Amino acid sequence: MKNTTGYVSDSLYLKHSLGIGHPESPERLKAIESEMKQSGLNTKVVPLAFEIEDPRVWAAIKCVHSEEHIASVTGSGTAGKTAFRAVKGVLQAVDDIYTQKIDNVFCAVRPPGHHSHNNGAHFDGRSQGEGFCFYNNAAIAARYAQKRYTFSRILLVDWDYHHGNGTEWAFYGDPEVFFFSTHILWGYPGTGFPEKKGEGAGTGYNLNIPLPDGAGDSDIISAWTDAFLPALKKVNFSPDLVIISAGFDSREEDPLGTFRITDDGYARLTRMAMDIADKHCEGRVLSVLEGGYNPEGLAKAVVSHVSVLLGGS
Repeated sequence: MKNTTGYVSDSLYLKHSLGIGHPESPERLKAIESEMKQSGLNTKVVPLAFEIEDPRVWAAIKCVHSEEHIASVTGSGTAGKTAFRAVKGVLQAVDDIYTQKIDNVFCAVRPPGHHSHNNGAHFDGRSQGEGFCFYNNAAIAARYAQKRYTFSRILLVDWDYHHGNGTEWAFYGDPEVFFFSTHILWGYPGTGFPEKKGEGAGTGYNLNIPLPDGAGDSDIISAWTDAFLPALKKVNFSPDLVIISAGFDSREEDPLGTFRITDDGYARLTRMAMDIADKHCEGRVLSVLEGGYNPEGLAKAVVSHVSVLLGGS
């Protein structure tokens, strides 16, 4: 059965720049758009119109980030405007999933978000603080889904090469959000230790599985089958929505990563995430772009990912 897959993109996402030669560049999205057209997938996805009102977006951001953090981002010019537009696109995706306009969605947004938390960083539009991130798109989407709709339990999967420390921070004591991350342990940001399992009522709902240098498809899939799926079962976690922090810097030939995940590997991960969603929440999957810094490789991985969201194998 084919799914109705939404697609979030916006021309403003191309205007944000951290400087010539910076890996988190507009070229990433240009490559994705080109590969989507070449593959023909651009005609199969449903482009989402941004209908959500700005006050609702600001309210959602404030559920995760402090006033100090927000003021710093908004003062960073084009970067701040682009970061706000990224959140707006992701929240529109939540709306459209809830109203059943789409079954699942891929959000081709930038800047990424999963490192972002309230650390008081100053954003001047060229800041590389917080791993190129300004607002935590996935975390904000999760809180928005909980507060506005009946999606009380959120599964948040992060397969980026780097640990999603900002997302872990946002939900570390929350038993209504299960956060699972595979990542390199000793790279940026130096977090993601396996003993970090959550705190208080959230103990058992935070799962970090570091992978070794050179990890490939079998390594990351084993992390799912041998650790993640049993952990979900142990706490009897039945999500109302699955959110993927879809970082593709775990892909082979990425300049910032040492993993060797193939495009087929991403397809298999996508299928496993969809199997969870099909079982528990009528296939509701919201995928948000994080890292991936080889533009051509990123684009191929995204096409593999979206192909499965559309119902491919």
